[in-house]
Amino acid sequence: MSTIFSQIVDGEIPARVVYEDETTLAFLDANPLAPGHTLVIPKDEYERLNDVPEDVAEDLYATVHHLVPAVEEAVDADASTVAFNNGEAAGQEVPHVHCHIVPRFEGDGGGPIHGVVGGPADLEDDELDEIADDIESRT
Repeated sequence: MSTIFSQIVDGEIPARVVYEDETTLAFLDANPLAPGHTLVIPKDEYERLNDVPEDVAEDLYATVHHLVPAVEEAVDADASTVAFNNGEAAGQEVPHVHCHIVPRFEGDGGGPIHGVVGGPADLEDDELDEIADDIESRT
């Protein structure tokens, strides 16, 4: 079954589209966290970043890279938070990869990305070394 984002791509659901190319689409979030909150998606449906083919991932990042300054300038934002929720446990509500560009303003009350999980993990150096080695071995 297609996601709400696929239905937007297919024109079945209206959206405030701000950018489109052959592989990506960007539109304003229907429930924005700030003025200009924009979602960038691959047109094809992939549930998680892990599923996105490399060429599509390159296109997706290029679109995000192109749009961040445009979004910030359009709403006179001081900065932006750019993020993916990758999987349900991370807060992904629509199983179609999407990048949030959330304009940020001085004094907006939002915190840094490090505040997402409530604080840093308590890990010893040997645990960090083991995790780093494990990640490196998988790349």
